[in-house]
Amino acid sequence: MSAILVGSCSWTDPSLVACGGFYPPGTCTAEGRLRYYATRFPLVEVDSTYYAPPTERNSVLWVARTPPSFVFDVKAHALLTKHPAEVNLLPTALRGLLPAWAASQRRVYADALPDELLELLWETHRTALAPLAAAGKLGAVLFQFPPWFVRSRANAAYVSGLPGRLPGWKLAIEFRGGGWMEPDSATRTLNLLERAGLAYVCVDEPQVSDASTPPTVAATAELAMVRFHGRNLRMWNAKTQAASERFKYLYSDEELHEWVPRVQELATQARTVHVLFNNNYEDWGMRNAARMRQMLGGSEPREPQTLTLPLE
Repeated sequence: MSAILVGSCSWTDPSLVACGGFYPPGTCTAEGRLRYYATRFPLVEVDSTYYAPPTERNSVLWVARTPPSFVFDVKAHALLTKHPAEVNLLPTALRGLLPAWAASQRRVYADALPDELLELLWETHRTALAPLAAAGKLGAVLFQFPPWFVRSRANAAYVSGLPGRLPGWKLAIEFRGGGWMEPDSATRTLNLLERAGLAYVCVDEPQVSDASTPPTVAATAELAMVRFHGRNLRMWNAKTQAASERFKYLYSDEELHEWVPRVQELATQARTVHVLFNNNYEDWGMRNAARMRQMLGGSEPREPQTLTLPLE
């Protein structure tokens, strides 16, 4: 049977907490919010680890605060996906390895940093996420690459080498443009991911020529994934104070219905499908996630639930 898990890409966004539309009155602690979220959905994505590397302490707390079947997808740190990273959010041990010129910068890129620092960052991920993996709660580590991570031999080799960095764990790959999923290269990209055992992340997002990926439906591993970023074209590349402003979009029922047969198709090709809503403005992602679950045949459970479809 194929399990379809539906959830959100955040449970702590400030606009979500402030709107009062999801959490009941009195749910005002980190523990309380996660425990409540886990009664509504069986899956969540951790995006905070993109900004600051994961910690073992948080993983231990997440395990303790969620039911046995609950699953976390965890986003890899910015430096591991060729994004710039905020220096002041790096752990002390990593900052201590920065060259003097880099330590004085606001942001740094991986290509300009010593190999020793990057290897320590990989080890940080392996150590920090181990409690989730040991508890069976680590769904996948998500690598979301930027538009400037273009299709090339060097970048293809980097992607292919990821399983060796985090052995034994499911890894998911999302491209933000870069030519990877253009008509003349999509098949080769998907073949690359399948050979490496990497899950391709299907996306619903605004279509901007150089910074978007088309909504291709494909499964390249035992895990398939769909991430909904909203369709706010005007804000897609905007510089905003709050990340939620870029994803301020509430899907209509008609738009969600477009994806129901696509998700069901993925469920015939993969053992597990993760459906995640990244339109994290107020409670809009939660509302769309709950509605999508209903459309896929689920309900509004008080306890975490998965949906099952037979494998063909």
